[in-house]
Amino acid sequence: MSKTPIARAVALATLGSSLTLPTIAHAEFIKDSKASVELRNFYFNRDFRQANDPAPAQNKQEEWAQGFILKYESGFTEGVVGFGIDALADLGLKLDSSPDRSGSGLLQRDRETGRAQDSYGDLGATAKVRVSKSVLKGGTLLPKLPVVQANDTRLLPQTFSGGSLNSMEIDNLTFDAGRLTQVNQRDSQDYEDMTITSGAKRNIRFDAGTTSDKFDFAGLGYKWTDNLTTSYHYGKLEDFYSQHYLNLVHVWPIADKQSLKSDLRYGHSSDDGSSNVDNDALNAMFTYSLGGHAFGLGYQKMSGDTGFAYINGTDPFLVNYIQISDFANKDEKSWQARYDFNFASVGIPGLTFMTRYVNGDNVDQLTNNQEGKEWERNTDIAYVFQEGPLKNLGLKWRNASVRSNFANDLDENRLIVSYVMPLW
Repeated sequence: MSKTPIARAVALATLGSSLTLPTIAHAEFIKDSKASVELRNFYFNRDFRQANDPAPAQNKQEEWAQGFILKYESGFTEGVVGFGIDALADLGLKLDSSPDRSGSGLLQRDRETGRAQDSYGDLGATAKVRVSKSVLKGGTLLPKLPVVQANDTRLLPQTFSGGSLNSMEIDNLTFDAGRLTQVNQRDSQDYEDMTITSGAKRNIRFDAGTTSDKFDFAGLGYKWTDNLTTSYHYGKLEDFYSQHYLNLVHVWPIADKQSLKSDLRYGHSSDDGSSNVDNDALNAMFTYSLGGHAFGLGYQKMSGDTGFAYINGTDPFLVNYIQISDFANKDEKSWQARYDFNFASVGIPGLTFMTRYVNGDNVDQLTNNQEGKEWERNTDIAYVFQEGPLKNLGLKWRNASVRSNFANDLDENRLIVSYVMPLW
């Protein structure tokens, strides 16, 4: 396992300070602490259906793995300034793989042979300090902000090292700021400098070998009413790009068990240092809910000299970022139709269904001067046992198909069995 120097320092510093505090100060530290372990069994199968040249290097990616994720969150010591510590330990075990089927993102691969390793994992610690309604953290972070969202769509979560501040001193106003210094990808146990997502038809260019150990972010979110929130966030990946992001979410309660949710997003990204990033991303998603039904329509438009910019491996904050594609190429326009059903409305709590279709076109920069087009279809069926000896056991099947005239055609299935067990 790998642990970054900052994580080691944070853990030792926090442990040392806690040993010197009076016993009475530990009351809330222990009382408010919680811990859980998640068991995640993941089967991944992706078939490459590309008929055009060049043919994909692999016919398919197919792997099966077992993950263990242990989370611990302490409370804070008593007093004007409260101290605490969080910890995250995870382990991934190979159940089935081979060099000609690896690369699913479930398992860490040997950099020379491409063969999936038998196991990998990480151990991280986060020191935290609370003053009033503000919390400062340093160490292992899993950010969930419009300008940076840690990815947790495979066996183990992506994590970062750095520091962050979350403040809610003013009613209904949330302030976030911080700096990330390194990233541990979801299929790795090694922390490394960050880079930008490229490839496909984004037209993003930067100097070869460029990486960054500095991503600065800050943002404000305000809850105007119970049904309306707005936010502004800023992020800068040094030597790659800076980004401004606006978001408005409004829920209109039409009648009993009826509502219309509007989610509007706009991001502007520009170059920094070695890159050519220049992008404006307009997003809109409207969802009408009626009882257990939800009907959604989405639209996403890219403009500028490049596609959308975000840290490699993270989840972009885009309405048409779905199971496989993000529809964020240069000049791409895409729309989405989505349907959800919650079976709790008909007496089967825990069972949910989702299907959606996204179609994108107007992609620029094809070598044959043709307009780039792609589409993706997703279906999810999930069930979480609500009671009995299997309570909290979750089963999920995720299916996707992708067709494109500039990238691989794909058919994909993911089978996930998860169980979260509270330890205290």
